[in-house]
Amino acid sequence: MALLQISEPGMATIPHQRRLAAGIDLGTTNSLIATVRSGEVVTLADEQGRHLLPSVVYFKADAEPLVGDAAKAHQLTDPLNTIASVKRLMGRGQQDTMQTLAGHLPFKLAVTDSAVPRIQTSAGTVMAHEVAAEILLELKERAEVALGGELSGVVITVPAYFDDAQRQATRDAATLAGLNVYRLLNEPTAAAVAYGLDQQAEGVIAVYDLGGGTFDISILRLEKGVFEVLATGGDSALGGDDFDHAIAEYLLQAAELSTSDNPRLLREALVVARASKEQLSTANEITVQLGEWSGLLTRTQLDGLIAPLVQKTLQACRRVVRDANLAKGDIQQVVLVGGSTRVPLVRSQVADFFQTEPLCSLDPDRVVALGAALQADVLAGNKPDAEMLLLDVIPLSLGLETMGGLVEKIIDRNTTIPVSRAQEFTTFKDGQTSMSIHVLQGERDTVEHCRSLARFVLRGIPPMVAGAARIRVTFQVDADGLLSVSAQELTSGAKSSIEVKPSYGLSDREIMTILQDSVTSVQEDIAARRVREQQVEAERVLEAIDSALKNDGDQLLDHEEKMTILAAREQLAAVRQSTDPQAIEMAIKHLEQAAAFYVERRMNHSIRKAMAGHTVDEFRG
Repeated sequence: MALLQISEPGMATIPHQRRLAAGIDLGTTNSLIATVRSGEVVTLADEQGRHLLPSVVYFKADAEPLVGDAAKAHQLTDPLNTIASVKRLMGRGQQDTMQTLAGHLPFKLAVTDSAVPRIQTSAGTVMAHEVAAEILLELKERAEVALGGELSGVVITVPAYFDDAQRQATRDAATLAGLNVYRLLNEPTAAAVAYGLDQQAEGVIAVYDLGGGTFDISILRLEKGVFEVLATGGDSALGGDDFDHAIAEYLLQAAELSTSDNPRLLREALVVARASKEQLSTANEITVQLGEWSGLLTRTQLDGLIAPLVQKTLQACRRVVRDANLAKGDIQQVVLVGGSTRVPLVRSQVADFFQTEPLCSLDPDRVVALGAALQADVLAGNKPDAEMLLLDVIPLSLGLETMGGLVEKIIDRNTTIPVSRAQEFTTFKDGQTSMSIHVLQGERDTVEHCRSLARFVLRGIPPMVAGAARIRVTFQVDADGLLSVSAQELTSGAKSSIEVKPSYGLSDREIMTILQDSVTSVQEDIAARRVREQQVEAERVLEAIDSALKNDGDQLLDHEEKMTILAAREQLAAVRQSTDPQAIEMAIKHLEQAAAFYVERRMNHSIRKAMAGHTVDEFRG
């Protein structure tokens, strides 16, 4: 009797026909790896049965780095060489890290000329993405042991509010770990997938994701297997770590202890603070001991310490609901993600804000990894009939610098990705053969209020009169939220392009203020844009009149006519840098009126010159 190979629906009958794929949640506090096995999505444990891998790496001279629980054991004995919460440094610049996270990092940053911050350890200096690579490598090895083969690819989750630099740093870490990344997936979207919300016919949900170091809030519309992110927001430097610091500062003050030049005490205070926070999730009061000091800490005191931080998350929620053009009543479900949502105050405040009890049936620490594994299984080709489409958005607008320091937005924030947008520009000066392309990110209308992402130069533009060249600039944002920009002069075909890979990201202060400034500074930006536009127009008119006078002014004008035009020109030159757009506009009109007869004379002269030696009938033919 023949034996039949039995398999789950949608599963390959032969093991080697199935590609090994996994989803990774690279977290601030803990990381996980999950996969779909025997038709079920599961997180993978180490040899001791532990699923959560602490996102901690210990560096020691002349030794391999330790990762996870083995590294965590050195936090108190050797804090300067034990790196935790490295996700908060991903994609950040040296100056940004020093200013924003000073006092929140119980290890030392090396003073270097590099734009990328380097952490000082006894094994040498390391960058954030190198530390993250050690965590990813540990997860990769765990999965390959558990699954008995090499991973074909992974989906790695990132906060929805990670900017281009932070996403690129995550990809760099994966490359160092030898991982093939199918896609970077926003954490809120992964959580929605894990909850099986793609199975419901339609609906609008909010995903509130408060982890150890980052906060995301996303509004998604789900319709027949399509996940469309309507709006996203948050703070890439706000999470449970900040709760811990607020508690630690309170305990240190109560114990009359100082952490100056004592990183071990700071680390000990943070460990005690985290344990206190977790205990008060179920208890109303506990006894806390720090050094030789001990005292009571109540849940009411805890709530008072962290309430301002919880309010910051709700402010972001309010803004995102508005961006999605919805009322809070339009949101049918709220999903809680991240270990910090276990804090009772967080759950109650979120329930009050959205006026509905949030979903929290899945382990908030595992839900993101589970969703990533489901998406990885689809992208690996293991479910060819799967009908699931994820449409994420970019968190901040992307644009170019134009004359006068203005920003022309090419892709607006909350645009669905992947996306490609193009816009045509032209030259400002006669004979211009190159153009500098300056790529920016932000919501304001002027360059100084936006973040510079990259610069490159388009060369080989044929020399023409100003405004004749046609230069098409194309922005492409892929499914991971990574940007590439290209420019082409359409008449000659000259091309130039750049993959935007900045070495730093936006600081938390900048991320929080960019959108606020774009709202509160609307009138200021409108006024500034009008001034800049008039200033640019003045420069163009002056350039044109100077070029004309140089070419044929002495030939077509007598002395008195030329002096009349020059007087109007000087009047415009005197006010071209004025902050009064009306004065500039009047001076431009005055010059144009003063030179109107000259423009007509030049035109007639050009026509006569072109027709010299020809008959009208020839031109008609």
